[in-house]
Amino acid sequence: MHKIAVLPGDGVGPEITREAVKVLKAAAEKFDFEIEISEALVGGAAYDQTGNPLPKETVDCCLNSDVVLFGAVGGPKWDDLPLYLRPEAGALLPLRKKLGVYANLRPAKIFSPLAGASSLKDEIVNGLDLMVVRELTGGVYFGQKTRENVKDEQKVIETLEYSTSEIERVVRVGFDMAVKRNKKLTSVDKANVLESSRLWREIVNSLAPEYPQVEIQHMLVDNCAMQLVRDPRQFDVIVTENMFGDILSDQSAQLTGSIGMLPSASIGGSTGLYEPIHGSAPDIAGKGKANPIAAVLSAAMMLRHGFGLDKAAQAVDDAVYSVLEAGYRTADIMEKDKQEVNTSQMGDLVIKYLDA
Repeated sequence: MHKIAVLPGDGVGPEITREAVKVLKAAAEKFDFEIEISEALVGGAAYDQTGNPLPKETVDCCLNSDVVLFGAVGGPKWDDLPLYLRPEAGALLPLRKKLGVYANLRPAKIFSPLAGASSLKDEIVNGLDLMVVRELTGGVYFGQKTRENVKDEQKVIETLEYSTSEIERVVRVGFDMAVKRNKKLTSVDKANVLESSRLWREIVNSLAPEYPQVEIQHMLVDNCAMQLVRDPRQFDVIVTENMFGDILSDQSAQLTGSIGMLPSASIGGSTGLYEPIHGSAPDIAGKGKANPIAAVLSAAMMLRHGFGLDKAAQAVDDAVYSVLEAGYRTADIMEKDKQEVNTSQMGDLVIKYLDA
């Protein structure tokens, strides 16, 4: 029995997670495994009902599950709340911390039927398949923050903190991921300026002898940003610190043509967290326009990385590919001469090709 906590959240979150759960249930039936679904409040929806974007009941539900399927949180309705109560800062970051996840896996893969949707030329992106491994619990996002008045102006100090063990554990995830893929690891830092990056690079080099089959490349973050646009297919696995990973993974996502297509997994703790990388899109919530594919592919990553069900995960991936190849599109990826479908219809189509 695989226990899944489902946190739909805000905006389009409930719509896309509903389709992902449908696909999970279909996969369970096809591949003969059992799942148990528990749903809990998170984000603005939780704040409206409990006054807390991450209630204790939700945390307990997650910790009592094997994995968490997360939808999306936030929206203009809650923008004026204090930072600690806003859905993004008050729910997602603390949840990652409570679950103990420290490595975020963000694939950026071009589905060949959608190669024309990228803003880059087809010959640059066709065949793109890379993985960004981002450190999740350290760096400037979690360092000390102060604001003070100095000589009649505001001064802000934010500290960037990393320890050897924090760097080593996520770099190992990068190496392990490279071993399973094309055996090339690009470690991204800013070692020409930052002491934390110099430590990062030292640790990567110290671990490299344990992975002799993996080709190692060090790259400065500004050069990596440029190379992702110039020649993104040169990359296999990118491993980097928190803020750099946040930025580069979104840039990688855009190479594929739609941020609504891309999943993610946060691993390392006892309970993994799986979520699409797009936001809550409140402007289209409830209209059936949301693309559920990122949530469905997040469910596939859950099957693969959370449960070790590689065959079922690959079947879901293949079903998504078949739907796209057959010409079905949601509004965000709509092309000329293709057939537009709504959120629920896209979920049904994935199940249809999964069962084929």
